[in-house]
Amino acid sequence: MNLSSFIDVFHAWPSLLNGLVMTVMLTLVSSFLGVVLGTLCAWGSLKGPKAVRWFIRGYVEFFRNTPFLGQIFFIFFGLPALGLRLDPVTAALVALTINLTAYACEIIRAGIEATPAGQFEAASSLGLKPAQAFFLVIIPPAFQRVWPAMTSQLVIILLASALCSQISVAELSYEANMIASRTFRNFEAYIVVTLIYLGLAVLFREMLTWVGRRFVYGEFATGAQR
Repeated sequence: MNLSSFIDVFHAWPSLLNGLVMTVMLTLVSSFLGVVLGTLCAWGSLKGPKAVRWFIRGYVEFFRNTPFLGQIFFIFFGLPALGLRLDPVTAALVALTINLTAYACEIIRAGIEATPAGQFEAASSLGLKPAQAFFLVIIPPAFQRVWPAMTSQLVIILLASALCSQISVAELSYEANMIASRTFRNFEAYIVVTLIYLGLAVLFREMLTWVGRRFVYGEFATGAQR
């Protein structure tokens, strides 16, 4: 093998670019929705009625203890049997989001439980409603405690998006499969895409680190204290 072996792969750069865009879209949308829904689930698991707490606990345990690939297959192949048919991209977004929501819920809940009880009492003494106290007083320091863990989980979601190729979502792994089947350069195609994933993961982690410094540990926290 030499550099000329990669020529056919590099000639397919438009396909790789399309796959890159799809991977980034899946990651960003599911990350945003998963963190938001995970925050709401964390609140419900701690402050909600007993039935809500049990439901969230069951949801979290189910999605944290079943294979992500099985979740994708159930959503894409299983839901049509129940009368709900989703296109591949929508099914992938739903699978990534509900999976991340379960993990984000536990991560954020751990941060909330580490919050001193005095902060809850102080928020109540200021006349804040429970929801206001939660999102304005409790959540900011909780996010500060767990942001490194959340960053790692979001990078995992980026890498897990590769499994969406199994339901024909045209992301990076799917495009690698297509290039390999057309050019018979399997090793070269997967090496190139692996390096792209490595670069994406590093860039995404750096972006999340910047977000943490700028908003979670910086303006976000400062604004919440005002």
